[in-house]
Order: sequence, then C-alpha cells, then structure tokens
Amino acid sequence: MTSSERAIGRRTAAAYAGLIGLPTLLGLVASSVLLVDYVRPAPVFCEEGGGCDAVRQTVFASLLGVPTPALGLAAFAALGALALIRGQRARVGHVVVATASALVAAFLVYVQFAIGAYCKFCLAVDASAMLVLAGAMLRAVRGWDPPSSARGRIAGALAMACAIALPLAVGFSAKVPIPEPIERELALTPKGQVTVVDFVDFECPFCRMTHAELGPIVAEHRQDVRIVRKQVPLKMHPHAMDAARAACCGEALGHGDAMADALFRAPVNELTPAGCEKIAETLGLDPAVYRACVADPKTEARIQSDTSQFHDSHGHGLPTIWIGDQRLEGAQPGEAYEKAMERALASQS
Repeated sequence: MTSSERAIGRRTAAAYAGLIGLPTLLGLVASSVLLVDYVRPAPVFCEEGGGCDAVRQTVFASLLGVPTPALGLAAFAALGALALIRGQRARVGHVVVATASALVAAFLVYVQFAIGAYCKFCLAVDASAMLVLAGAMLRAVRGWDPPSSARGRIAGALAMACAIALPLAVGFSAKVPIPEPIERELALTPKGQVTVVDFVDFECPFCRMTHAELGPIVAEHRQDVRIVRKQVPLKMHPHAMDAARAACCGEALGHGDAMADALFRAPVNELTPAGCEKIAETLGLDPAVYRACVADPKTEARIQSDTSQFHDSHGHGLPTIWIGDQRLEGAQPGEAYEKAMERALASQS
C-alpha cells in the first residue's frame, strides 16, 4: 500500500468514526440515561418538573408498556452492530434501520414542539439518530466499511458496551428518594405490612391483565398487605371515569376490594353508569346511597387527587404498581410481582 493510499485510509477511518461512530455512541449514552430515569422511582439525571418530566407524561413515553428509551437503546445497538459489519448488505441494512430511527426521532421532536416542552436527553437521542442516518447514507454512497482488522472492530464493540453500561451502572446504583405520594402511603401502613399502591384505569386492557396476575398474589398474602388503589382514568377510555367513580364509592361504602374485582371482571362495554350501578347492587350496596356518592363532588375531587399523585410519583404509563418501594410499570408476568412481593415481605421481617 502506497503512502497516498494509507493517507486516504486514515481519512476514511476518521470520517467513519466521526460521522457514524460518535453519533451512535452519543445515542447509546443518552438512551441509557433516559432508560434509568424512566425506570427508577425518581429521576437521576433529569431535573424534576422540567421538560423531561413533561415528555414522560405523554402517551409516547412507552409502547405497550415498554419505555420508549428501551426501544431507542435497542435501535442504537442495532445501528452500532451494523456499523461494525463489512459488506454491501450491512451498508444497505444500516441505511434502512437508520432511516426508520430518524423518522421516529423527527416525530418525537415534533411531539416536544407540540407540547412546548423539551427534554435535553431526548433531543440528544433524536439528533444522534438523524446524524447516524446522514453517516449511513454517506457510507452507502462511498462504500465505506469498518476496519478490516478484528482489533478495530473489537475496540468499537467495547466502546459501545461502555456507552451502555456506564450510564446504567451509575444510574441504577444511585440512591433516589421515593416520591412523596408513595412515601406518604408507606408511612400510613402498619408496621410489618407491605404497601401495594395500584394506579389503575379499569378499562385499560393492560391494567386488567395486571389485576389477573397480581390479584392472586395479594390474596395469598392478604393479612400482610395493605392495598391502595388510586384512580387514573385515561381520556382515551370512554368508560374509565364511570368505573373510577364506582371504585371510589365502593371503597367509601366498605366494599373496595369486591368492587375493584367486579369492575375488572365486567365486560368493558358494561362499565357505564347503569352497568356500574348494577354491579354495586350485586355487592349489596344501597342504590340511593351509591348514586349519591357517585354524584358527590368529593368523589370527583378524589379522582383528580389520585391522578395528580400519579403524575407527582413520576408515573407516565399504566399499569403502574408500587410494591413497597419497588415500582413495576407496564404489564408484567406474575413472577415479577411475586418476586417483588417476596422482597418487600422480607424487608418487613
């Protein structure tokens, strides 16, 4: 190889690292940081009450119970892997994945613009996705590939692993305070019992799945558990508010658990005011007293307070369950709730 060819090779390697490698590493770091703050009970890296909090409150903060940063982390890991593979297929795949990622990033930037709040780490992820697309397209046009030596590609893989591992290690090892609404419920629970705080929407299909998994576990440890249900009826569910009123009144009239079980079991199209009243009657509640409770402004105020506590607890998706000081968000297998319950019970012994 001539000196001129070596010089061109060095310039190509530098351009590859700068236009593809650095944005990929930045995307991995920012996605890992966001994942920590979306999973931990309180943010570690983001400031409370700022743009990050506002973005976490949107429906785009999770997809089917999976935090959006986890999806972003997976996307950048795939982009990083494609960047380390040589050949035409890898270059084409790099462009395809980068294009999809950049389109999602552009949409999420628009969401932040629409709500008038900006998350600095989200913007770092979104900008990185767009930069990677530009680099991937240039790579495809010019036929760039990573170094042919295994040493260079191993170094790249290690850099990506560190970009993921370091923020996760720092974030998950940091001690964060438990949100005040949860701390308050923990303080109200008698010594020796475990507090279960369930933020719930009775029409939410994933909340219904969660109840089916969690219900038997709570019943098994009923004497050792204090369960607190807080109503978060989502506007997208037309019957959620009626069911929330019914749940509040069932609790106020001494049938909270039975009412919650019945609301979860009832077909969604029966969670109407008349359907909820029929459920109340089957539980033995006086219809006149029940109707008065449903119409009482205090019931509406209770629901608004519960929803505010959900946001104050850094909630951004349903279902969200707290078992002791452990938060479980999104639909989880029964084993996850069982393990969380065992840890919480062990801490009380």
